[in-house]
Parts: sequence; structure tokens; C-alpha cells
Amino acid sequence: MGDAETGARDRDAEGRARSARPRDGLGRPLPYGAPGVERQPEGVVRTPQETVAEAQALLDAGKPFHAHEVFEDAWKSGPETERTLWRGLAQLAVGLTHAARGNVTGGARLLRRGAGAVEEWAAGGGERRPYGIDVDGLARWARELAGRVEGGAGSVEAKGEAPRLRGSR
Repeated sequence: MGDAETGARDRDAEGRARSARPRDGLGRPLPYGAPGVERQPEGVVRTPQETVAEAQALLDAGKPFHAHEVFEDAWKSGPETERTLWRGLAQLAVGLTHAARGNVTGGARLLRRGAGAVEEWAAGGGERRPYGIDVDGLARWARELAGRVEGGAGSVEAKGEAPRLRGSR
């Protein structure tokens, strides 16, 4: 039984509050018992190349919320010198998530914040193409999508708008 049925909070194996409700491909909670999309495991330590490949596969499948979780793992487990890069990539993915959910303001804000973070990282001594990631192309993609969303495009289709992390399609 879930928290809606018992009044108690769902907990994970370590006792932390964590909703057991299934989620859709954009991470939105569904009713208990509904079929959902399998969640990304949390706290997985991957190589940067594995992170990029897994996140790209999730973006290509229209699951930017799940890609955000992969980037978040890299942000939390990677070297301090790369945290701004991975945080920015996570913000880009969650910005796409919000834009696909129809949250114009939040989507545009996070897309721009993520673009700024990856550019900040590159300007601060980072590389322009870390692990093959096209930092400049991603920043352009994010700002262009943010402008379209704010300009009346409304919600966007996540799969169709998914960026290519390593460059053109």
C-alpha cells in the first residue's frame, strides 16, 4: 500500500522518504498500481563516457527526467573540478523535462541556467568538448529551445527536442 492509502510516507530500503508511486517517462507521478516507466537507480558511479552514453540513450528515448538523474549521479560522485559541468547537464535535462510538461517558465529558466553552467565550466579552464560533449552546441540548443518555449511553442515533445550531447544528429 502506498502513502495515499495508509497515510504513511513511502520509504526506500534505507528508510529515506521516497515515493513508491510509478512515474511516467517525464518523471510525473502516476496513481498507485498504474504501469510506469522503470526508474533510474540512484547513486550509480559511472565513468564519464558511460554517463554520456546512458544519458544520450535516455534523451533519445524521450526520458529527459531519467537522463537528469544520470547526470546528477556524475555531479555528486565525480571530481569537484567537474561538478559545474555535470550540474549544468542535469539542469539542461530537467529543463527539457519541464518544457515537455508544459512548464514554460521553469523549463526556459532551467535551460538557460544549464547553458550558463556548462559555458562557465568551459570558460573556467574546462574543455570545449569534454568527453566529446559539444558544450557550445548544447548551450545554443538550450537557449534556442528556451526562446521557442517562451515564444508560444508551449510544451514540446521531449524525444523530438532531445539534444545530441556530442554534436549534430
